[in-house]
Amino acid sequence: MAASCYFFVAALLLLCSGVLSFPVGQEKRDATTCGYQSCHATKPSMLNVHLVPHTHDDVGWLKTVDQYFYGDRNDIQHAGVQYILDSVVDQLLKNPDRRFIYVETGFFYRWWKQQSSSTQQTVKQLVNQGRLEFVNGGWCMSDEATTHYSAVIDQMTIGLRFLNETFGICGWPRVAWHIDPFGHAREHASLFAQMGYDGFFFGRLDYQDRTRRMKAKEQELLWRASDSLTPPMADLFTGILPNGYNPPEGFCWDQLCADAPIRDDPDLEDYNVDDVVQRFLRAAKSQALVYKTNHIIMTMGSDFQYENANLWYKNLDKLIRYVNDQQGNGSNVNVLYSTPSCYLQELHKANLTWPLKTDDFFPYADNAHNFWTGYFTSRPALKRYERISNSNLQSCNQLEVLGGPVSRKGLFGQGDSETLRKAMAVAQHHDAVSGTEKQHVANDYAKMLAKGWQHCQVLVSNSLASLTGSSAERIYCDNLNVSVCPLTESSSKFSLSVYNPLGRSVTWPVRLPVNGTVYAVTDAQGKPVDCQVLPVSRATQEVRRSRGFARNELVFQVQAPPLGYSSYSVSLLQDGRPSSSPQHQAPTSIQNKFLQVTFDPDTGLLSGLSNLETKQAIKLSQNFYWYNASDGNNDESRQTSGAYIFRPNSSTPVMVSSKARVEIFQNSVVQEVRQWFSPWVSQVVRLYPDSKAVELEWTVGPVPVSDDQGKEVITRLDTSIKTAEFFYTDSNGREVLQRKKDFRPTWQLKQTEPIAGNYYPINSRAFLKDDKDQLTVVTDRSQGGASIYNGSLEIMLHRRLLHDDYRGVGEALDESSELFPDGLVVRGRHLLSLEPPATAADTHRPLAQEVVSQPLLSFTEGDLNPNARLEFSGLQASLPPAVHLLTLSQWDEESVLLRLEHQFQSWESKASSQPVTVNLQKLFSTLNVLGVSELNLSANQWKDEMKRFDWSPEKETLTSEVNLMCRLSSQSDVFASCSSPAHLVQRAEVDSLTCLQSASTQ
Repeated sequence: MAASCYFFVAALLLLCSGVLSFPVGQEKRDATTCGYQSCHATKPSMLNVHLVPHTHDDVGWLKTVDQYFYGDRNDIQHAGVQYILDSVVDQLLKNPDRRFIYVETGFFYRWWKQQSSSTQQTVKQLVNQGRLEFVNGGWCMSDEATTHYSAVIDQMTIGLRFLNETFGICGWPRVAWHIDPFGHAREHASLFAQMGYDGFFFGRLDYQDRTRRMKAKEQELLWRASDSLTPPMADLFTGILPNGYNPPEGFCWDQLCADAPIRDDPDLEDYNVDDVVQRFLRAAKSQALVYKTNHIIMTMGSDFQYENANLWYKNLDKLIRYVNDQQGNGSNVNVLYSTPSCYLQELHKANLTWPLKTDDFFPYADNAHNFWTGYFTSRPALKRYERISNSNLQSCNQLEVLGGPVSRKGLFGQGDSETLRKAMAVAQHHDAVSGTEKQHVANDYAKMLAKGWQHCQVLVSNSLASLTGSSAERIYCDNLNVSVCPLTESSSKFSLSVYNPLGRSVTWPVRLPVNGTVYAVTDAQGKPVDCQVLPVSRATQEVRRSRGFARNELVFQVQAPPLGYSSYSVSLLQDGRPSSSPQHQAPTSIQNKFLQVTFDPDTGLLSGLSNLETKQAIKLSQNFYWYNASDGNNDESRQTSGAYIFRPNSSTPVMVSSKARVEIFQNSVVQEVRQWFSPWVSQVVRLYPDSKAVELEWTVGPVPVSDDQGKEVITRLDTSIKTAEFFYTDSNGREVLQRKKDFRPTWQLKQTEPIAGNYYPINSRAFLKDDKDQLTVVTDRSQGGASIYNGSLEIMLHRRLLHDDYRGVGEALDESSELFPDGLVVRGRHLLSLEPPATAADTHRPLAQEVVSQPLLSFTEGDLNPNARLEFSGLQASLPPAVHLLTLSQWDEESVLLRLEHQFQSWESKASSQPVTVNLQKLFSTLNVLGVSELNLSANQWKDEMKRFDWSPEKETLTSEVNLMCRLSSQSDVFASCSSPAHLVQRAEVDSLTCLQSASTQ
């Protein structure tokens, strides 16, 4: 069994047959010459300067991934990753003292596949000797504001697995390295800690925060990254690099730089050794003034550098020699080739205490009017597509396991999950899902995701054919959000399969584009399902353009078992106009047995929300606004809004309309109020019979810019909740952090941008609360949001800008396409729930998981096959409400990777924030668990062998000691249990259990 104790993720490897094996066990290489053992000696009585040669290789930004790797399109940016790795390997071989670190495994993997066996052996030797060291190790360097934790774990896992299988122990990164992301999430630090990293280094933080930390010598700290996990489980030593990730000024010797080389022949003109040495000594001593120990780090490299590594190493060799020669003249500076892990080891040896941090590093500003909070929303369509792709990937992974080997090669051909897995890994890059890339690069990311989904469709079809026993061809309709599905639009009889990737049963509303007016729907048992037909909304007709011709939508609720599917048959009974006709007068309310939503009859706008179960009622108004984007002409800063930066030219947004034109439809399946605010803004307010959340489906665009003014569009909810300037946002979809207007927990903020400076990333939810009421908004993608007024929550939906913000991307964020030449149209959903604060998480936690891991629909022509298995669950029973099945994927032919997650923070639910035990032997219906072993979160180390540095904070903030016991018994009784004191208020954990399981299919 496996147990989850508050916010704990257990990664288990389940053995199906054979003997449990793992690359770590197979690759017990001699680690005495790599890692910490490979570090150069330092001098305790001197200032030791650790020079770290590195390159920062974006997995797409100004050029596509392929263009960066091959060095194509150098007219955009001179960069070729394959040449960097060629050159670095060659130069490392010329001097055993030299070091180099590499980060982006996605690029290294491409390069590695192209190398000869002799080159591969040479590189392995460099890695085994610690001369080439991997840091971070994920497929990419992920964004921290706009990523979901499940996708971050996956991209780290794929990168670290490659390093593990290729280099063994010496390929283990010991340091997390996020030198370029634009702000840093607490959940990322928690994940890194649970992956086994000893430390974390980054380059960007708010300019005010940096100034304070430099004065206080607090640029190195201990980050306590969870208020639920028992320290030091989520504690992570964190270092802020001195120059972002660039060299000190005057010491850049790449072919892309203009600094003078070291000219050390005194017989030649312009001899400059003395000048270089003195400038370097001044730079080192100046840097040492703002750090705590006699060790400092200098990053010697930058974006796509070392394509001609000889330039760097030749000058670094000279720099080290000539600076160290000065020790004979009394200098106390010692310079050495180093790596982040070697630097970290020296800080650990210092045995000091470190300042403690418990919040995060958002928002990030590099100057008074330059807040990097626009990218929280930039490219909203790509952000949604990435989130849908993540859901599809999880279903694909699961069905590969449940369907067995025939899933990969079966009736419909050869399919795989790896293509989408790698595309999703690339999409986590800090210039991908962040929306900060050039347009052609964004198109390329979407293309990769689409290609990966095509590969997965074959796998899913094979798996469902095996599980159902039906050979019918399956069709996938990826444009249902705009009522496009050729099969349902034209067929008089078709069937629907609903696969549920969650570990509990779900009820889900299905809306299918049709042209009939009366349909019959039956479930897997042949029982009739209530269904209704509504006309397609005007907004949908405009958005879909020429892609579909459906006049109506067929609406019904489906139910699907945990980790399984259910089947439905749909038959046309009557053509003609739909029987549901709208009411055009403004509604007063819609309600089900849980909620009542009220509207102002004069304006057609929302006016209130009530929970009929708990007798709660709040005033709630909602409307759409836009901020005029600064064009840089309004003050001396000249700063504009762009892909990265949010800079409105006024603190008062412009209301789209004070009234909405409405239509209301009410039937037994759904009640919906369709609101038109303007030709480019509309919304549908929906309430389904058994839902505890009201749905707001918004459609925005094309955003008009005929006035030559960029616009940043928000939805704003104004409530009667007494928030006292506080609101709450999630961190990468997991733990929730408290936010306060014009406030930072670790320094006295001088607020210079009253709107942009109060925006925070929202990955899956945000909420307002007081002692009585909590209004939670669950989002369907990452967005930026703020609470500018008490009781108010605004969320940015769309951005259309006419100027670049001068942060490197070099083009305005003005999206269009062939379908939308006048500007992008974006559609999305917000789900609102109203609950008492003590029980609100019991609603919003599972609701958010349903949005992230939504059911996968597939269609077949004709009626259901009576001989097919029409319903199936991969579990013997639903998981407990607190437990989320995070990962189920094929690890190798004999084993499966399983991650079970306790999804509640320790403080947020009396009912659900309790330890839970799951019996693995009684969990699956088709898998025989023969053995189980626990891994760390990223599945690259055995959990019981994972050792991390211990760090001491300057002051403890938690006084309660927690005893956590997790034990795994014999394979004949696979069981894990967790327990903790009942009085504990703060604890949660995310870690990975890896279990070996039988993948045999019944």
